[in-house]
Amino acid sequence: MDTSSADRELTTTRRIPALRAKVWTAFTDPTVLATWWGPDGFTNTFQVCELRPGGAWRFTMHGPDGKSYPNESRFVELHAPERWVIEHASPPHFRLTAMLTERGGETEVHWRQTFASAADCTKLRSICVPANEQNLRRLAAAVAKLE
Repeated sequence: MDTSSADRELTTTRRIPALRAKVWTAFTDPTVLATWWGPDGFTNTFQVCELRPGGAWRFTMHGPDGKSYPNESRFVELHAPERWVIEHASPPHFRLTAMLTERGGETEVHWRQTFASAADCTKLRSICVPANEQNLRRLAAAVAKLE
């Protein structure tokens, strides 16, 4: 790990009982991605989802509180089937890297969220850590529904 960014990062790992190609589909099929993206209780409406390096991703997250949260990101890297990277352009700003590693018929998802500053990371940790866990739980449930 790059120690210069360790104080700006939140990481988690989740094992999903599916082959990596199936998990990759959940990251790269906009219809599936919309079903699991975000923490518990959120739904999504995608306006633009250009799944290519440099492509725009604009969507609205609809919260369980009834509020809508516009989001804008850019796809930075899409290296099938192992690396998916976005830059979240709307606040809070961060880079999210998902690494997919196949292990014994399962896929290990390593999720790394890197903020611009340690202060941002510290401020958002109590929200993002549980939200990231919920997001990965929702990913696993979406993958389980794929044929």
